[in-house]
Amino acid sequence: MKVTAINGSPRKNGNTYLALKRVCDELEKQGIETEILQVGSESYTGCRACGACAKLGKCAFGDKDGSNEIAEKLAASDGILIGSPVYYGDINGTLKCLLDRVFYSRGRDFRFKPGAAVVALRRGGAIHTYHTINNYFGITEMIQVPSIYWNDVHGAAVGECEQDEEAMDMMYAIGRNMAYLLKMKEASNVQPPEPFTKTKTNFIR
Repeated sequence: MKVTAINGSPRKNGNTYLALKRVCDELEKQGIETEILQVGSESYTGCRACGACAKLGKCAFGDKDGSNEIAEKLAASDGILIGSPVYYGDINGTLKCLLDRVFYSRGRDFRFKPGAAVVALRRGGAIHTYHTINNYFGITEMIQVPSIYWNDVHGAAVGECEQDEEAMDMMYAIGRNMAYLLKMKEASNVQPPEPFTKTKTNFIR
């Protein structure tokens, strides 16, 4: 089994990374392979609403900037972690652009995978950022991994999040609980329900 983590911070080894690593360390102890992908320092454009991914099965522009490769890794993974710093009370722009395209083009491949959001911040905006990431999980029928509180770590300078002992306990809990869900899925012979086409209801016709 494997869990892929997305580090949306432009700081490769900053507090977002340290929080994700705490989760991954526990997963590794549980015998689950992990990989942290650094995306926050890359350049991704937003979704262009061209609709080509419906025919191609991938983003039409994703081969140029590597986003399709990331989408493929997430599709092949058993669990997904997404970490972001807080920028103006929300996820940062680079991560937003990437997630919009990856989840729109490949979200069907993420159904019933366990997913968890991790947020790093200095002071405020954690809950909204946390909810933004969870929106991607909810609309693709992923299983949101429970923890012992909302998944945020506090710190300004690199490494300060490790002084937030309660938050680091939360990261441990995410890893433990995700490992449990993954092992439970592996041991079960119950198949997920088949996907169906929803009835779209537009408010303006």
